[in-house]
Amino acid sequence: MVSRRLKMIGGAVVVVAVVGGIIAATSNKDSAKNSKNFSVAIVTDVGGIDDKSFNQSAWEGLKAWGKDNNLKQGKDGYTYFQSKTAADYQTNFQQAVEGGYKMIAGIGYSLHDATETAAKKNPKTEYVLVDDIASSKIKNVTSVMFRSEQSSYLAGVAAATKAKALGDSSVGFIGGMHGNIIDAFEAGYVAGVKSVDSNLTVNVQYADSFTDSAKGQAIANTMIAKGEHVIFQAAGAVGNGVFQSAKDTNQTLDADSKDKVWVIGVDMDQSNMGVYKSKDGKSENFTLTSSITGVGRGLQLVADKAKDGKFPGGKVVAYGLKQGGVSTPTNNLNAAEKAAVEKAKKAIIAGTIKVPNHPAGSKFNQEF
Repeated sequence: MVSRRLKMIGGAVVVVAVVGGIIAATSNKDSAKNSKNFSVAIVTDVGGIDDKSFNQSAWEGLKAWGKDNNLKQGKDGYTYFQSKTAADYQTNFQQAVEGGYKMIAGIGYSLHDATETAAKKNPKTEYVLVDDIASSKIKNVTSVMFRSEQSSYLAGVAAATKAKALGDSSVGFIGGMHGNIIDAFEAGYVAGVKSVDSNLTVNVQYADSFTDSAKGQAIANTMIAKGEHVIFQAAGAVGNGVFQSAKDTNQTLDADSKDKVWVIGVDMDQSNMGVYKSKDGKSENFTLTSSITGVGRGLQLVADKAKDGKFPGGKVVAYGLKQGGVSTPTNNLNAAEKAAVEKAKKAIIAGTIKVPNHPAGSKFNQEF
């Protein structure tokens, strides 16, 4: 936020101070009143709040929102309802309604049907569907989407800059299953790579699964054998296998080896998954960066609107780099990579770079 300094003379200072104080006090009082009367709950998918992905991000964001609004976990504040199986979705939504929560969010596209069903049964409750688009006819549901193609574009810029320095001719992408969300990761990544060097090839492979980590490891092993040193995985638990493949390779190499394999994480900052010890005994990290989806940030923004009586029911809201809805950390990037990423980020926010959200010819071409 940009602060403004006002220069006043004589009695005007007193008037402004008094009026400003009244306004500030009234505003703070109203805000506190709104917060006190507004409560939020999330219903997780089967991943749980410690899944290192969407549910965890949502819960961490909601806890931060609760703290900012002086709310406590539990009734009249904020909470989560854990789903162990898909059969729990409807039950959890109903428990949240019975608990008096004013806004209830379903985390992930797998809760699409359950969120819509609950919203129709409880028209006075405000619902949020995260990472999927609900029917516009349901006026008490807001769809929250994220422009993951933007953060993935930056990941592609980092990957290509690294690959060029290593003398590689290609980089890897491992997706879980085709769909609007994963295709957006792919499209942004490929565009970012090509923006650095149009001659670089992106080896795109899909596991057709979000759970088969062994398959992810096998695909990564093949990519590494081909001489690809940078791999972006957007594949859920399949990505665990990608990290394991890179770790197995890197542990046999000295820390400064040019054969070191780098992995790009997804959804959350997965730097912790890249920690390893090199052959020469050094503590290192092979997570180049991550394409982060700020689910928690998105929830905070919608909760603030709803708290203030401006819930965007029946609408789709999309958050990108500009709103902090997606991001790409630069902690593990070298100077050249960081400079390239920062330059691209500014251009995307300014609108001079338009990032595609689906590959050419894809049947998954959802626009929002």
